[in-house]
Amino acid sequence: MNTAKFCQSCSMPIDDPAMAGTEKDGSPSKEYCKYCYQNGAFTTPNMTLDEMRTVVKTEMEKRHIGQDVISMAVNTLPHLKRWRNGLNY
Repeated sequence: MNTAKFCQSCSMPIDDPAMAGTEKDGSPSKEYCKYCYQNGAFTTPNMTLDEMRTVVKTEMEKRHIGQDVISMAVNTLPHLKRWRNGLNY
């Protein structure tokens, strides 16, 4: 059974508690990574889905991650909580 958690904004695995974002009370976020979410809010609240696609692709390319994995991550984005139904919340 796969118990991996993924950021519901950028699709990054949150397999280490240190990678979790934070809620307003300082507790770890159960849904978002530290790059996307801090102190109970998105770090880039006005970011669009297309902008996130570019960020994810660029960051993964910098880490020499294979194009198949990059494509899977980018194609997953519209299905994540932050982007579902065209909403940015």
